[in-house]
Amino acid sequence: HNPEAIWETVLMGIRDVLGRSGTNPKHVAAIGITNQRETTIIWDRKTNQPIANAIVWQCRRTTEQCEKLKKNAALKKSINLKTGLVIDPYFSATKFQWLLDNVSGARKRAAAGELAGGTVDSFLLWRLTGGKVHATDVSNASRTMLMNIEKGEWDKDLLKTFKVPAQILPKIMPSSGEFGCTEHVPGLPDGIPIT
Repeated sequence: HNPEAIWETVLMGIRDVLGRSGTNPKHVAAIGITNQRETTIIWDRKTNQPIANAIVWQCRRTTEQCEKLKKNAALKKSINLKTGLVIDPYFSATKFQWLLDNVSGARKRAAAGELAGGTVDSFLLWRLTGGKVHATDVSNASRTMLMNIEKGEWDKDLLKTFKVPAQILPKIMPSSGEFGCTEHVPGLPDGIPIT
């Protein structure tokens, strides 16, 4: 999917809800986000532009890579114990790796701290906050195959296995709470909490 199209549909949804309800945007109490959990996006931190189309949860382009990983019984067991998941292209880890390996210059830019990545929620949160907040909630992070479900944090061994630099990933936060506030969103005032 084109991440810009995803963003545009969010903006259209906001305008539609406000228009149909007749609600003044200044009276919006909070914004909530729901999304395709495993769909993966990497974007430029300065320009906010995606480096490629999002790889959607249904995409099977990393099947061969996953099959190779499954042949290592110890690794297969470790991934399952740490994440609660089975090795499968459905999850985000191999999607991140594919983007970093197949988009020209992406690995170098990631190492230099120029790129941010995450699932759709973190991309939308980035855009809604004007690039101020790079975060995700624990339920989305748990579907990446990179989060240790016992510790609730990105797992260093899994990041190494999938060659995903920690600096591109969002901060993991609880599912309930304030993530930030709107800033520079067309049609919305600054300062609406995103929860």
